[in-house]
Amino acid sequence: MKYNRCGNSGLLLPQISLGLWHNFGSVDSFENAESIAKEAFNKGITHFDLANNYGPIPGSAEENFGKILQNNFKGFLRDELVISTKAGYKMWEGPYGEWGSRKYLISSLNQSLQRMKLDYVDIFYSHRPDPHTPIEETMSALDYAVRSGKAIYAGISNYTAEQTEEAVKVLKQLGTPCIIHQPKYSMFERWVENGLLDVLEQKGIGCIVFSPLAQGMLTNKYLKGIPKDSRAAKPEGHLQASEITEEKIQKINDLNEIAKERNQSLAQMAIAWLMKDERITSVLIGASSVNQLNDSLGSLEKLDFTKTELEQIETILK
Repeated sequence: MKYNRCGNSGLLLPQISLGLWHNFGSVDSFENAESIAKEAFNKGITHFDLANNYGPIPGSAEENFGKILQNNFKGFLRDELVISTKAGYKMWEGPYGEWGSRKYLISSLNQSLQRMKLDYVDIFYSHRPDPHTPIEETMSALDYAVRSGKAIYAGISNYTAEQTEEAVKVLKQLGTPCIIHQPKYSMFERWVENGLLDVLEQKGIGCIVFSPLAQGMLTNKYLKGIPKDSRAAKPEGHLQASEITEEKIQKINDLNEIAKERNQSLAQMAIAWLMKDERITSVLIGASSVNQLNDSLGSLEKLDFTKTELEQIETILK
């Protein structure tokens, strides 16, 4: 595992980090989740990414991760980990349970620390910009989190290039730099290429991307359509069946042919493709099993692309 510097900061992050968005909640097998986390650490993954509402139920991923920490990472091992959490999406009912007010963000951070039984997290994010709260207030909450010792670093997620510039400016004025941005980025979701990556490079901010497999579309799961046990087959899922069009299935199959020529799975190629850009500090992967985790880690065995391969991929994605 290689560790990349996060922007201009002193923090190093592994090329691949583990996200706990799925498979670590109260409805999932705790033993399986614990096995995944232990295997990840043993393979060099030191960064574990959470948010207050990860579950289901919301909060349960943090509670389970807290138990995993107690069982396996006591004492000085905590200092071997980078643990992040976020607040911004709906966590509880009422007027103070979401978005970007100082009230919500600080309350949420306190709750997250209690659930994980931690004194601090390494990174605390504003999970999304709030159109109704001044950005100065949202950033002041991140500044407080760092100054109070409840977080070591401040980050933002899902902010546009313009919003990022404003947030970074305010945090710099407050004296707490923004060191990292977490956007959605994959072969099928490329909005970050239209300005955001340039801003992050100019400002010396790291970039850790989530959903690199486009909710599972960039795997062999959808080569022949929508399987019954897939996310797209579930009406409440983040991936809707309407997104799996005939055109998209053709693109998945065409990309899979290139992956096979590279002796990679489609998922491995999709992760490696993101790492070709030096501005990407780390790629956040999810895992439903130890086997899936190790398959994703296999992407590190072949990160180079030929000019022809990149051109072929671009042709498919157009």
